[in-house]
Amino acid sequence: MQRRSLWRRRGTLVLLALCLFLAGCSSALLDPKGQVGAEQRTLILTAFGLMLIVVIPVIVMTLLFGWRYRRSNSGAKYLPDWAHSNAIEAVIWIVPCAIIAVLALLTYKTSHSLDPHKPLESDVEPIEIQAVSLDWKWLFIYPEQGVASVNEVAFPVNTPVRFRVSSGSVMNAFFIPHLGSQIYAMAGMDNDVHLIAEELGNYPGRSTNYSGAGFSGMTFEAKVTTPDEFDDWVETVRGASETLTYPEGYEALAEPSKSHPVEYFSAISPALYESILTSFHTGGEHDMGDDHAMGSDHADASDGDNDHATPQAAASGHHTDNHATQDHAMRTHPTSVEAGG
Repeated sequence: MQRRSLWRRRGTLVLLALCLFLAGCSSALLDPKGQVGAEQRTLILTAFGLMLIVVIPVIVMTLLFGWRYRRSNSGAKYLPDWAHSNAIEAVIWIVPCAIIAVLALLTYKTSHSLDPHKPLESDVEPIEIQAVSLDWKWLFIYPEQGVASVNEVAFPVNTPVRFRVSSGSVMNAFFIPHLGSQIYAMAGMDNDVHLIAEELGNYPGRSTNYSGAGFSGMTFEAKVTTPDEFDDWVETVRGASETLTYPEGYEALAEPSKSHPVEYFSAISPALYESILTSFHTGGEHDMGDDHAMGSDHADASDGDNDHATPQAAASGHHTDNHATQDHAMRTHPTSVEAGG
């Protein structure tokens, strides 16, 4: 009896300790500060509640069966020949199927209503912020204001924001948990996500896709301000001494760095974001002038050799030159399929 009482006390202490530890935990996903985050929280809790319809009865019955059919309970009915029950069979099939059907309908509807590329409905004019992931920092470009910042982004409260997201390095993921909707950043690709913040404050953002040694420090702060405070922030950035030019300044900034400090750029090159995108679209082009020079040298050498060649060799060389001319024509004037692709 003393040993059993001791184990009960220990179990009580463990439960109290767990409750104390859990009290210090917080979840940004369950504490949204914007419309998108709130809808996503509703989706998470709804799906979680539907799954508990199966989980809770299973846990309760597991404990109940263990208690009822314990060795010391002689009153429990012993049915060694029991094998099937139509009622139980109906329950264990109908209930999960109904839950799956509801989840499927919910998933279909929210896949469209929470589409990250879908602009948010609002009476306020949206603003555009271009986010570029680098090693290991975030570059935020404000095309309308003509400024840029590193590891800090600011925007007004209750104002829809269209984030255009790309990468200047490996794949990353842009995520402000309090606002919802993670989106991937990939080199040469122009992705976008629409967010809105409905409460003032500073919210942490980060990359959620591992990208190398400095990944843990690839965080930024999202400042949600009043419109006047946002204008003041823009003026502060415009007062910075540094500017960001392309390609010189950008290439220097893109060099790998860990835990990069917040940095402001008072002016940026025109179409900076588009320049970063198109820098990955060259497709390995090479100088055709070099090909012409090499071809001319080769032709001169062939002409010199042909002065001493036999008629058969000369004919063969003429045939080869025809193929070379046709090949050059095909490269210079691509087919409709190549041009269309």
